[in-house]
Amino acid sequence: MTMIRDRQPAASAAAPSPASGLTAPLQLALATLGFLVNFWAWALLGPLGPGVKERLGLSFAAQSLLVAVPVVVGSLGRIPVGALTDRYGARVVFPLVTVATIIPVLTLTVVSSYAALIVTGFFLGIGGTAFAVGVPHVSGWYPPARRGFAIGVFGIGMGGTAIANFTTVRLADAYGDRTPFLLVAAILAGYAVLAFLLLRDAPGRARPTGSAWQRLAKVGRLTVTWQLCFLYAVGFGGFVAFSVYLPAYLRTTYDLSPADGALRTAGFVVLAVAARPVGGWLSDRLHPVPVLVWSFALVAALAVVQAFDPPLMPVATVAFLGMAILLGAASGAVFALVGKVAPAEQVGAVTGLVGAAGGLGGFVPPLVMGWVYGAQGSYAIGLMLLSDVALAAAVFTAVKMSRLARRSR
Repeated sequence: MTMIRDRQPAASAAAPSPASGLTAPLQLALATLGFLVNFWAWALLGPLGPGVKERLGLSFAAQSLLVAVPVVVGSLGRIPVGALTDRYGARVVFPLVTVATIIPVLTLTVVSSYAALIVTGFFLGIGGTAFAVGVPHVSGWYPPARRGFAIGVFGIGMGGTAIANFTTVRLADAYGDRTPFLLVAAILAGYAVLAFLLLRDAPGRARPTGSAWQRLAKVGRLTVTWQLCFLYAVGFGGFVAFSVYLPAYLRTTYDLSPADGALRTAGFVVLAVAARPVGGWLSDRLHPVPVLVWSFALVAALAVVQAFDPPLMPVATVAFLGMAILLGAASGAVFALVGKVAPAEQVGAVTGLVGAAGGLGGFVPPLVMGWVYGAQGSYAIGLMLLSDVALAAAVFTAVKMSRLARRSR
């Protein structure tokens, strides 16, 4: 933990002064919009998973792999994309990521086999890397005292997954299978032009020296980087896992239609998105540590409730929506912590690693849930594992990160 004490002054010293006028809010709005539309594209396969499973006769494990591939690619891709953002700035990287995402989205209009969908999903993961572009961009425009709330507002872009769940199946049913993909491709193209014209890097943005690999290795030597990776893997990873697998879970456990399951999943995502800036706001006023401890502890309790597969849908609804709020708040709190302890010139690299951990945290649970259901015919073991991990995160935060809270105060 001594490395935290050494690093924290660097972050504060290099922080920009509070932005004047509308420049900072405009840049925050543009970054949030870019995050939202790229995440919309990134989540397209999730609501289609149950229908693809039935059409192709897939197993639960094969369906889980289909919806998880974009997650893991988007997660690992955040590492180099975060380093590139440190070097070249969001004004260059954001339009490039957005344009690259258009290609797999359009490809989904013409592919139908399982192998082709897996390959297309691999490249669709590019959209998930937008997160690692926006966080350092927003951090550069806001001082540390307001950074938690600003990054929490940026996190509203997670709502792109809610839009995907609200619209994908409905648009496909009403206007044809290709309509959702054509619409998203057009919106991505429009945003790429808007970002190229209006995005501006923060004044005095610190440009790192050395190669991207050297910077990543330097960031990897910080103890706090891996602590943050673990916490974000539980918080954001839990959100991602539910956002991509909840339609299949609801279809299997409660016999809901694909449209109804996607709609309820969208409600889960909306609450998580709304809670993220609240988590950042509370972290600015209290500290991220107590916000994380309470969030993870309550997630553990609600996961135990749902592990018993309550037959009444209202009980399950309360459990899942409660977890949505808590996971969203925890996600906001983790990046409030990043903004406090990461050196200003390394925020992108730290964000890349932490963001990758969060996405990987969302990649594993759908595979585990699919495997457990295939072997046991029940999701109880998977939900109990979630409870155990969340409780471990709460204890870890309370014990290991409490010294960081005292130093920050």
